[in-house]
Amino acid sequence: MTADQFRKVLTAQPFQPFTVHLADGRQYFIPHRDFAFLPPNTRMAVVALQDGTMEFVDLFLIVGLETRPQAPAAAEAP
Repeated sequence: MTADQFRKVLTAQPFQPFTVHLADGRQYFIPHRDFAFLPPNTRMAVVALQDGTMEFVDLFLIVGLETRPQAPAAAEAP
């Protein structure tokens, strides 16, 4: 995957949560754009995990991205 392809999904308006699928079978769910970062001039993405740790992912190892529609906001009570 190229940096431009990853950036396009990450910056989509409106944002849609997505799962990153790697060649070795690992998967990372990105529920919000704040959970991933693509530094300039690199082929690595930084993925923040739910437990507060981070993973550095080589973009060349990404074999797919699966987007999920954003859940509708709960209706406000009158």
